[in-house]
Amino acid sequence: MTRIFAILALILPTGALAEAFQRPIPQAQSATAEWWFLAASLGLLVALVAVHVLVRRR
Repeated sequence: MTRIFAILALILPTGALAEAFQRPIPQAQSATAEWWFLAASLGLLVALVAVHVLVRRR
């Protein structure tokens, strides 16, 4: 039984070699995503101004 474990210990690690880690390369945003981000940013600014006006009145 010990011989089997010794043989497996010598054979198995060769099949378990892993590749080196490769960092993912970030992809550029599309033009459509940039327009949606602009629209969301403007919407946030409008909401913040509306909250400011409502809070200032009270």
